[in-house]
Amino acid sequence: MAASAPLIDRHGRAISYLRVSVTDRCDLRCRYCMAEQMTFLPKAAMMELDEIATIAERFIARGVRKVRLSGGEPLVRRGIAGLARRLGTHIGAGLDELTLTTNGTRLADHAATLFEAGIRRVNVSLDSRDPEAFRYITRHGELDRVLAGIFAARDAGLAVKINMVALAGLNEHEIAPMLAWCGEHGFDLSLIETMPLGHIDEDRADRFVPLTRVFEALAAEIELVRDVHRSGGPARYWRTPWGTRLGLISPLTANFCDGCNRVRLTTEGKLYMCLGHDDQVDLKAALRTGGLPALDAAIDAALAAKPARHDFAIRAGAAPAVERHMNATGG
Repeated sequence: MAASAPLIDRHGRAISYLRVSVTDRCDLRCRYCMAEQMTFLPKAAMMELDEIATIAERFIARGVRKVRLSGGEPLVRRGIAGLARRLGTHIGAGLDELTLTTNGTRLADHAATLFEAGIRRVNVSLDSRDPEAFRYITRHGELDRVLAGIFAARDAGLAVKINMVALAGLNEHEIAPMLAWCGEHGFDLSLIETMPLGHIDEDRADRFVPLTRVFEALAAEIELVRDVHRSGGPARYWRTPWGTRLGLISPLTANFCDGCNRVRLTTEGKLYMCLGHDDQVDLKAALRTGGLPALDAAIDAALAAKPARHDFAIRAGAAPAVERHMNATGG
């Protein structure tokens, strides 16, 4: 791959992190993420995996050091292992890390293959360890299946980080026990504030938990030491008494946009420069009509349009910040 101009946005921020949604489909229907009745993209609208790989490789050639595969649920996409293997060949040759975010339902079947492809770390969404609460939040998920996937990943050699969205009235009381459970098994934990993306079947304001409050409660009970570790994303980390890390992703109570280093590629080939804005550039169309030169030009146009920050706010009865759901953009 020929190198090209580095990825610097109009605010002087270097873009080193690409998140790729390989599908908008998911086999769960988490209440804070999507409506129960969802309409997904027709398969004809989705990029071929070869196109996803070509675009990701162009980003790597231009300075991206980390690629995360996500969705939807990436492991429902047929051929995902081949995509991971192809991108994994760039580790150590431009790419520092290839990771994956999953809901864990299919992780037991794929863990060994992901490790073989070069992935060394996965993020697994787990909002409750109570089977009934888990089923309610996901609408029909089976906790045992996800737990089996988590431990299969660990046994395959993958480092596991648990992602937990803090939800008032549903799982706030589980946060401290979840942190202890993660510490016991050697998993890091990232807590996430719910974000106003897409219309759902309830008011997000009713479920919003500020992580400032959560952190104060945790710090009153256990020693949390600030950790300078950075994973490439927006989390800020603390070291726990178990030797694991606690990460806080707080887009509403602690805006992190000044250091934003990432862009998101959707399964239909649109590059979103910010999770909280609708501006996008169609990389699939550029690649198909003009090859790599047109792709580079489209990427440059995207960098020139990247906003300074998102405009997230959660208020009772307020419309979401953007119409699209998280599964469409990629987590």
